[in-house]
Amino acid sequence: MSNHSPSPTKESVPKPAPHLLSSPTINNPPSPRTHRALRRLQSAHTLGQANQPSLISQQHKQVLQRNQSPASNPSFSSHSRGRSNSDATMTATPGSAAGRRPISGKRPIAADALSLDRLIREGPPDGDVAGALESTRLKILDQGIKSDSDGMSSLRIYVWLILLNAPILETDSYLALIHRGASPAYSKIRNDTFRTLATDPLFRRRVSEASLIRLLNAVAWKLHDAKETRSDSLSSSAAAAGKVTHTANAHGSPELQSSTPAMKSRARALTLTTEGSEAGASEPGTYVQGMNVLAAPFLYAARSEAEAFIAFHRFITVECPGYVRGAMDGVHKGLALVDKVLAIVDPKLSLYLIGKGMNAELYAFASVLTMCACTPPLPEVLRLWDFLFAYGAHLNILCIVAQLVILRNSILSSPSPTKILRSFPPLQAEMIKEVTLTLIKKIPDDVYAEIVAHAK
Repeated sequence: MSNHSPSPTKESVPKPAPHLLSSPTINNPPSPRTHRALRRLQSAHTLGQANQPSLISQQHKQVLQRNQSPASNPSFSSHSRGRSNSDATMTATPGSAAGRRPISGKRPIAADALSLDRLIREGPPDGDVAGALESTRLKILDQGIKSDSDGMSSLRIYVWLILLNAPILETDSYLALIHRGASPAYSKIRNDTFRTLATDPLFRRRVSEASLIRLLNAVAWKLHDAKETRSDSLSSSAAAAGKVTHTANAHGSPELQSSTPAMKSRARALTLTTEGSEAGASEPGTYVQGMNVLAAPFLYAARSEAEAFIAFHRFITVECPGYVRGAMDGVHKGLALVDKVLAIVDPKLSLYLIGKGMNAELYAFASVLTMCACTPPLPEVLRLWDFLFAYGAHLNILCIVAQLVILRNSILSSPSPTKILRSFPPLQAEMIKEVTLTLIKKIPDDVYAEIVAHAK
């Protein structure tokens, strides 16, 4: 989590429709059509509009004004966007919890009159960047990003790049990483790529294994360089202080040892690997379990490998760095939160699963690790990710609980829920979003703060 910009609170996400709030039970999920009522509700996203443009953002503006492609629309970069999904600046009030502030009435926004396509291509009317981002998020929630039956959209990757606040990347920079050849993590990457979404014909038809190898290898080099820079900096500091520094031995850092056999079995069943983490508990690695599956939707949605690369790198280093550290501490925190949130929103279902010896590490490991990308169909994964990028990747924890709530009756009536949860049913993004919105209001502020911070 960045130091200059605190994370959003529950008020950052629009409330569900009033009739959903008054519903006596969440056992029967609302119709997907009801989400259109959300467009009329209040939204309290504060988008860092008080921040002054940084020197970097001013330089970006000058570069962007010479390039009018949707991926780098200057209108969205004319201010420091002040926010990725988990970077919204919230104004703290005296005595407030985690920087909460009252929801203000929704003001008219000129961007509301534009389609999402025009908004991305033309930029915010009257230079209202904050208003345009707010409108973009609500349009995603209300209308979604238009795509064909395969989930393909010429607009989606540009919306993701904007919401992730991804920096500008010249294609030559990506090519330079490719031309460096095999990274230290290359063999581990090759051990995973051929199994990535192996049963998904849409992905296999559009994304080649070679493309996935190149992207992951380039990211591994990027992370390796960052690791070397940190190491050199620490060595220089220690030398200046007259201290002796210690380096890793020839065998490198210890492999991941904390996974239980059940977790490993579950992960392998979903074509993931638990072995081969590059680093210890706190040091970021260059390639760890699940990065291949996390990268897959970016390559599928992007129009070039370079776009997928910068979006994916930004995502894993800013939104969920805790997921790609050697011990995957962010993933384990997320699993604990799935158990905690389920106990809060549905105590009966939680106790039933616990009584059967079913905690989240046995059934939700891959779903937490991959932001539900391990569950087909891929077009529904993309729609769910639109929501997560718009309102915070941390909401994946609630999306997983929402899937359990949707399955509630089947689980409670089964003497062996392991069979049901061995692999989740096909994703239904709209229904999952609806149930997620009903769950948010049930989460205490302190627990929600843990959810926001767990992947950092």
